[in-house]
Amino acid sequence: MRRKGLKIILGSFLSLGICAYFYWFLPVWGMPFNSQRHGNPPLTPAWALECWLWEDDVNTSEYVDELLAGYKEHDIPVRTILLDSPWSMRYNDFEVDTTRYKKPKVWFNNLEDEGYRVVLWMTSMVDSFSKDSQIKENAEWYKRIQDKGFLAEPSTPLEWWKGKGGFIDYSNSEAMKWWHGLQQQVYDLGIDGWKLDGTATLFRQQWGPVPFFYKKTASGLMTTRNYMDHYYRGEYKYGLTQNAEFVTLTRAIDRGYHPEGFAPIDASPVNWVGDQKHEWVTGDMISKSQNSKKDIALKGVQGFESAIENVLKSADLGYNIIGSDIGGFSGSTIPPRLYIRWTQFSAFCGLFLNGGHGERRLWVRTPQEMEIIRKFAWLHTELVPYMYQYVITAHEGGRRLQTTLSKGKYHYMFGNDFLIAPIFQDSKSREVSLPDGQWRYFFEDTALLEGPKKFEREFPLDEFPVYIKEGAIVPLNVTRHYTDLGDSTSDGFITFLIFPNNKNSLKYYDPKTSQETEISYLKKGTELIITLTGAELPHILRIHSSKKPDKVFFDSKLIAPKYWNYNASQKKLIIRPNHENWSGDYTIKF
Repeated sequence: MRRKGLKIILGSFLSLGICAYFYWFLPVWGMPFNSQRHGNPPLTPAWALECWLWEDDVNTSEYVDELLAGYKEHDIPVRTILLDSPWSMRYNDFEVDTTRYKKPKVWFNNLEDEGYRVVLWMTSMVDSFSKDSQIKENAEWYKRIQDKGFLAEPSTPLEWWKGKGGFIDYSNSEAMKWWHGLQQQVYDLGIDGWKLDGTATLFRQQWGPVPFFYKKTASGLMTTRNYMDHYYRGEYKYGLTQNAEFVTLTRAIDRGYHPEGFAPIDASPVNWVGDQKHEWVTGDMISKSQNSKKDIALKGVQGFESAIENVLKSADLGYNIIGSDIGGFSGSTIPPRLYIRWTQFSAFCGLFLNGGHGERRLWVRTPQEMEIIRKFAWLHTELVPYMYQYVITAHEGGRRLQTTLSKGKYHYMFGNDFLIAPIFQDSKSREVSLPDGQWRYFFEDTALLEGPKKFEREFPLDEFPVYIKEGAIVPLNVTRHYTDLGDSTSDGFITFLIFPNNKNSLKYYDPKTSQETEISYLKKGTELIITLTGAELPHILRIHSSKKPDKVFFDSKLIAPKYWNYNASQKKLIIRPNHENWSGDYTIKF
C-alpha cells in the first residue's frame, strides 16, 4: 500500500514537473505569455505585390544581370530581385563580397535606375564560422563581439544551417548601434528590404538533451518568442528609418507545430512559408516518407501541396501578403507542369516569389512553360490595384487578402470576388465546390453558374480553377495583351472589370498618392448607371453585358461610338473615354 502511495506521489511530482516545464520553460508558441503579440498587418508598399525573382545556384552579379536581361527580352515582369546567401564577406557583416557582386555601388545604382527593387538575405547570427561565405573562419571576430557583451548569453557558438554563432542582443542599445553601423554599408546602396531567415527560432539553452527556451540578454531573461519578436520588429522598424517603403520578407509558418507563426503580424509586410522541394507531394508520398513534418533542411518531403496548405494556414492566422517559392526551393530539376501550376497558384497569392534552386531562365525551358508563366506573371501584376485595397483594409483591421473556405479542399477567397480551387496534384482534373451565389469561370466568363454547386472538370494547362463572383468590381493595371484584358494602349489607365448584378461599390486606393476614388453601379430598369467620385482617375470600363447597349452617356452627354465598343462573343462592353473630368456618371441604355 505504501509503495502504491509512493508511486502516486512520485507520479504527481513528475506530472507537475512536466507541466512546469511546458508552462515556464517552453513559453515559445503562446504558452502562457504571448496571447496578444499580433497586431494588424502593416502597409505593404505596392511594389512588393509585384513579381519577385531570385535563384540560389550561382549567386553573382553577372548571373543576376543575365536573368534580368533575359526576363526583359522575353517580356516577363520582374520588380524585385532577391539576393540570398552568400552575398557578404561573412554572414551578417553586411560587407558585400566583391568577388561575387562586383563594383556594388555602381551595380546597385544601375538596378535602381532600371526600376528594380533589391532585397538582401540576413539573420540574427554573429558567426564564429560561416559556411560558403568568402571569410569562413571568424573566431577572432566573434570573440571581439562577444567580449563587448553584444551577444545573448550563454554565447557559446551554436550550430545552425549556415555555420556556428551567437545571437545579437536586440535589447542592448550599444549592440544595436554597432549592428546598424554595419548595416549602413548596404543601406547606403539603397536596398529596399531584408529577407529575415528563421534563426531566431533557435534562440535557447540546451541542458543535456532538454531544451530551455530562454537566454540571458541585457534586459534579463528573454524567451525564444520574445527574441523572435525583437528580431522581426526591430529590423522592420529600423529599415523604415532608412527607406519609407522598406519591407521585410518574413516567415509566416512552414510546419504544423508553429501555431502562432514566426513573425508578429504587425511587423510582417511580406511573408513566405518556408522551403519546399520541387515535388507535388501527394498523400502517397507522405505515407511512404513515414514523416510528413520534416524540415526541408533535414531532407523532408514537403512540396507544392505543403506550400498551399501553409499559405492557407498562414492566412487563417491573420497574415496578409503570403507566398511560397514558385516551383519549390530545393532540388535540381523543376518538373514543367509543376512549375506552371505553382505559378498559377502564386498569381492569386499576395507574394509572387519566383525563385530557389533549379533553372529559372524560362527561355531555356520549354516554350509552353515560358508562355504560360509569362501570362500568369502579368495577370498577377495586373491584379496589384485589386490586392492593394486589401493591404489598406487589413491594416485597418478589416478584410484580408486570402480567406479559407470550409467546403472544398484548399478552396479560398482571394479578396471578396475570386474563388480559387488550386490544382495540387499532377492532373488536369479538379473537384470544385462553389458556395451560395452566382459565379463565372474567370477564363471563359460568358456562362453564369448558380451555387451551391459541386462538380469536377478538367482545366487545360493555360487555365486554372478561378471563379469570379457575379456583381464584382475589380481594378486592374493592364499594360500588355497576354491576359486578354487589354493591351499596351491600356497603360496609364486603371481598367475596371465590372460584372453588374443589382448594385455594388468599391473604393480604389492609389498607392502613389494615397487618394481614394469610389466607383459604384446601379441597375435601374433598362439602364446601368456607373458613378465615379473622389480623386480623378483615368480609367477604362470593361463591363459584362449580355447585349449591346443602344447609347452610352457621361454626365448626360452622349459618348461617341468611337469611344466604346461591344464584343458579342465575349459579351463585353468596353468604354475607353476621353474625358477632361474623370469623375461623374455613366448611363448605359439598353
